[in-house]
Amino acid sequence: MIVFDQVTITYADALEPTLRDVSFEVPPGELCLVVGRTGSGKSTLLGAVNGLVPHFTGGHVAGRVLVAGRSTAEHPPRELADVVGVVGQDPLAGFVTDTVEEELAYGMEQLAVPAGVMRKRVEETLDLLRLADLRRRPLRELSGGQQQRVAIGSVLTAHPKVLVLDEPTSALDPTAAEDVLAMITRLVHDLGITALVAEHRLERVVQYADSVLAVGIDGRVVHGSPHDVLAGSEVAPPVVELGRLAGWTPLPLSIRDARRRAGPLLERLAGSSPSARRVRPPTAPLRLRARRLSVRYGDLVAVREVDLELVGGEVVALMGRNGSGKSSLLWALQGSGRRSGGTISVGGADHGGSGGADPATLPPGAARELVALVPQTPTDLLYRTTVATECESADVESEAEPGACLARLARLAGPVDPAVHPRDLSEGQRLALVLAIQLGSGAQVVLLDEPTRGLDYPAKARLADVLAELAAAGRAVVLATHDVEFVASAAARVVVLADGEIVADGTTADVVVSSPAFAPQVAKVLAPQAWLTVAEVAEGLRATAVFAGSAEPIQPVRR
Repeated sequence: MIVFDQVTITYADALEPTLRDVSFEVPPGELCLVVGRTGSGKSTLLGAVNGLVPHFTGGHVAGRVLVAGRSTAEHPPRELADVVGVVGQDPLAGFVTDTVEEELAYGMEQLAVPAGVMRKRVEETLDLLRLADLRRRPLRELSGGQQQRVAIGSVLTAHPKVLVLDEPTSALDPTAAEDVLAMITRLVHDLGITALVAEHRLERVVQYADSVLAVGIDGRVVHGSPHDVLAGSEVAPPVVELGRLAGWTPLPLSIRDARRRAGPLLERLAGSSPSARRVRPPTAPLRLRARRLSVRYGDLVAVREVDLELVGGEVVALMGRNGSGKSSLLWALQGSGRRSGGTISVGGADHGGSGGADPATLPPGAARELVALVPQTPTDLLYRTTVATECESADVESEAEPGACLARLARLAGPVDPAVHPRDLSEGQRLALVLAIQLGSGAQVVLLDEPTRGLDYPAKARLADVLAELAAAGRAVVLATHDVEFVASAAARVVVLADGEIVADGTTADVVVSSPAFAPQVAKVLAPQAWLTVAEVAEGLRATAVFAGSAEPIQPVRR
């Protein structure tokens, strides 16, 4: 169904090809997972499937790309629209109408599908994706999971043979992500659609994949079974890393597979327990205090009389389903967001008490020195023409040494060309750039909204180290996220929101282990023992010395 034959893609003015001598075939009715480091070229590979590369992006493509027998060199995207359906990272950005029903019909209108056929396909798609109750709902009022289903439905009505999805679960809570992936799997199994899915959160999708395409930083691609490719891949989900650590062959791809083999590992860990995590220091300064904080949009109450205290030296994860009020709470804490009631105090003589300042009453520059926010859409804060000028401006504004921002960016995202336009960066690289800029403000409270979106596992590990350093320096760090694996490795405290109210607030182990939705893979595999990450398990095995003299050495944990 999809054939790449010795494909090399080189963008204009690029010194090296983005993809180099790529050859593979994806047969009909298969779900193929695309994995790789941030900025490795996954989006370029996806764009080549429907001809966006090079017809829209420019550049030179050597070799052949065939989709359902059609060459993308001879057929531009508009001539492949009936064969290939593409769903981008941000569904809302791709909508062109106002309601669910209109969006489902729009693509067929562009293909001149007869009205009677259009009506039938809309009804079929509404039923297939469980959207019938939402048919007249405005698209902007839908949850993230509902928007993702509508985006997929809008391309399905054209009856494509190939479905290309770029990080379809990156903005979804765990339950919504499971629903979307189950729906994609159903399309593959029941309708024979070929799905090409790029995703960084491999723990969510790898168990559904029939094959894996691993895109290397050097532009070369390896294609094979999930077991074979992930055995040597630099990026792998925690359950695979756990299998590597324990020496399991073949490597498990699902929680169920791992639990079946976990008995001996649990016995080895019985004499050990996870090291105590950094919790709120008893003498830590109170950096921010919110009292009876409320946010209302018309009749909708997004945040309902929330009380929250943040202290220096603590990394706090803010979790909850899509639409629970996380982003509204962060923007209210930062000061520039809507607030319909309550008080916020940052800093001051009593470190967040009555002597503190309300960032909403301060000029933007002064507020940023108290509370820094990295939003979900990092491009909102990028307005210069190169990465270098963005970083130079940040250094001047924060009165830092020249090059400080670029150094932070390199640490977060690896090598990035300073001359490139920020909007030409990958999603993960743009987020890392904004984070590098915001961290230069020296704010005592740092807020991050979905900071791991678009980041690979090594980049997340580097981000966790940066957040730990911020906490060690006495800052209060809050990250709103659906990434349960990152929370397990980076946060000491978890606050859970539901319908704008705090329903749980405690240590990471206490909150996430007790939740089927928020528990990380290692916790599910090794329950009832309280391990959260592969790194903790490795430390526990070393502490027990059970492996002394064993033929099964402890494998290093990849970061």
